Amino acid sequence: MSQPVFGPCPPRFAEIKRQIAVSYPDFETRVTKAWVDLLSELDKVTEEIASQGSDSIPHVQFSALENLPQEKLDVIRRRGCVVIKDVVDDVEATSWKDDLREYVKANPVQGFPEEDKQFFQLYWTKSQVRARADPNVLAATAWLNKFYHVKSQQELPDVDLFTPLSYADRFRMRHPGNKWYNHPPHIDGGGIERWEDDAFRSCFADILNGNWRQHDPYDLEGRINARNSLYGRPNQSSIFRTYQGWLALSEITPPNQGTLQVFPDVLLSNTYIILRPFFKPVSEDISEADLFKAENWKFDITSEDFPGIYSLDKGYSGPRPKTETHPHLRLDKTMVSVPKVKPGDMVFWHCDVIHAVEIEHTGIEDSCVMYIPAMPNTPVNAEYVQRQRESFLAGVPPPDFPKWEGEAGFAGIGTPDDIVDPIGKQAMGFAVSAAA
Repeated sequence: MSQPVFGPCPPRFAEIKRQIAVSYPDFETRVTKAWVDLLSELDKVTEEIASQGSDSIPHVQFSALENLPQEKLDVIRRRGCVVIKDVVDDVEATSWKDDLREYVKANPVQGFPEEDKQFFQLYWTKSQVRARADPNVLAATAWLNKFYHVKSQQELPDVDLFTPLSYADRFRMRHPGNKWYNHPPHIDGGGIERWEDDAFRSCFADILNGNWRQHDPYDLEGRINARNSLYGRPNQSSIFRTYQGWLALSEITPPNQGTLQVFPDVLLSNTYIILRPFFKPVSEDISEADLFKAENWKFDITSEDFPGIYSLDKGYSGPRPKTETHPHLRLDKTMVSVPKVKPGDMVFWHCDVIHAVEIEHTGIEDSCVMYIPAMPNTPVNAEYVQRQRESFLAGVPPPDFPKWEGEAGFAGIGTPDDIVDPIGKQAMGFAVSAAA
């Protein structure tokens, strides 16, 4: 798979900044004060994250989800990530991996790298269909959905956080001994849309009005109508996932064995990502040490640059924060690896969390995961699931993903008969309610 070619932002993006600036009273004064406060907080918290490493990522037992103390829930909410242990029986999870391996061997599959496929453009294997429809998997995603709420107390009658839907995604079976550069630090679920789309931007209103400490990453109101795919770019999710996630099918031991890395503070990363386009260093030749000082940054909305957002042939990529563009996140120290997992464990991260895949895999076994996010029942999501259902029946890629001939006729392809439980049928669009 060839690497995409990234280009600069178009000049019209400067107008997005100007529109935002006039939308909030005393914008320059408020966000400048917030920027100084934020950098001071980042200076402290990034040191804490770096010192704690993987211990900063909370983990819980699936069987204990409904009885966690409030302190634990608060930590999960602030970190924006969690490992849920023993969601699926490890014997069953391992059997799903074995089935995936046989599927790959038996069929002319799409994946990359071309010479040694490890990340597969496959969606409808029996293992994937069964995993997405598994009652425990769906219970875990529903539990995560319920972290969200409506801050304004407004009624959202068409939103059901208790009834999970299922978003078909891919899987990877990463081999040891290689280096993987395809997934550097990034955020899914919308790029320039975070600033350009009115509804999406409203999710960050407290940041943009200077009250960043009141920002609530779990407020539903703007999320459900946010257009996070304005340009129809393949691999850009068009729906609302509360959390990204994967199901482990093999033992994965960090660091350096090909696992996930996250920046575990969704409040601080959201605030910094959203405010960063409105500030630039006072000088181009400023020293690295001085770059971290707030007095060496100034408010500026004249540039079209949105650091971390890049132009592509179709649409825009990002946010892709880097040390060079987002120095105060100290990503070289704060992108921490998830703790050890075993088959049947799941890892989830909030839809705004910065995440990456480790470059190196120094282990001795394949690192295999299925991507299974948490997806609440909203009008946009429900409509997508119906289109996804038709893709499933036809054996072709789901609506959000690159098109190719698909898996119809492949040996071992999943069918609706592989969805046994009523809640799984509902999640995949084959039943109106769990009792149907």
